Amino acid sequence: MLGVRLSLLIGPTLPLPATPDIAEAVQSVSVTQADEGRSGFQIVLQVGRAGPTDMLDYRLMLNPLLAPFNRVILTVLFGALPEVLIDGVITNRQFSPGSQPGTGTLTLTGEDISVMMDLEKKRSSYMAMSEPLIALSIIAGYAQYGLIPTIIPPPVIDQPLPIDRTPVQQGTDLEQLKAIGERFGHVFFIEPGPAPGISIAYWGPPKRMGVPQRALSVNMGPETNVETINFTYNGLAPTIVNDSIQDKDLNVEIPVMTFASTRIPPLAAMPALPLQLPNVRKTLLDKGNGLSVAQAYARAQGITDKSVDSVVTAQGELDAQRYGGVLKPRGIVGVRGAGFTHDGLYYVKSVSHAISHGKYKQRFSLSREGTGAITPVVVP
Repeated sequence: MLGVRLSLLIGPTLPLPATPDIAEAVQSVSVTQADEGRSGFQIVLQVGRAGPTDMLDYRLMLNPLLAPFNRVILTVLFGALPEVLIDGVITNRQFSPGSQPGTGTLTLTGEDISVMMDLEKKRSSYMAMSEPLIALSIIAGYAQYGLIPTIIPPPVIDQPLPIDRTPVQQGTDLEQLKAIGERFGHVFFIEPGPAPGISIAYWGPPKRMGVPQRALSVNMGPETNVETINFTYNGLAPTIVNDSIQDKDLNVEIPVMTFASTRIPPLAAMPALPLQLPNVRKTLLDKGNGLSVAQAYARAQGITDKSVDSVVTAQGELDAQRYGGVLKPRGIVGVRGAGFTHDGLYYVKSVSHAISHGKYKQRFSLSREGTGAITPVVVP
């Protein structure tokens, strides 16, 4: 496969390398990774009847390794460095017998480990626990899947007192993790790796730091590794909060306003905020009653921070062989060759992998808070 090796592990809680009959039947693999929400995968297997032993049913249909809720780990190898694309479970099987012998297909569809957090609705209480501690407690309950919790506390935490309030949960664990994160503009996701069988369960602000990945090159002759790319500027995306609340502790009305994003580091030389003031969307603080000043400002800033994250977006496709690696979501990547307005660093929102015999394509979605490169040169 053009020097790219695909590895498939499958089985119950601790998956093992796929058996030869499964590995040889793989026709194509697709994986979708996003910065928010669950990542997913789809594996298409060719099925057929090889002889008298298959008269009862297709052999792969009887293989217990392909049963729903078995665990699947997909890894690609570029040179000597393995990259885990997804660690998830099978949630759906689709069988098509085909019109000719040997043309049947079995399609396995699944999602990452976070789907296991969304199976049971619960009523729970978390006495004297702040949101970061609640997130840590929930993630710890899924240690059997190799989850390593990574919790980034928000700038301001309102520690609940038992005599004042007790945080409660009425929903699934995944819904709870997302709900307590939205109060601060935080996200929750499960990132596979760095080794097969291990995943990072991240609860915190969107990742906008780290070493940039290999650059995406456009219109640069032999250095070009992007087949298509398109940029969009959404002037209606930036939103500021202009409201007031009745502080629950001081019992006075206090204004709550935001004017710019506090996310660091910046990715654009000319961010939409505050450049678009006063031509910017304004909103009120939803469910602001009963909050302290600290809580209100944290939620208001979370609204503004999230609104400017996708002012400028880019969608495109690259050939993995020419790119020479795996583009990862929830990281930083440089774009070069598109001109000063659109060159520079971007946040990778999502990546979709399509792997078949002889082809490996990656479709990507990028975003940032404005236009213009903040660095004179984008490192290849």
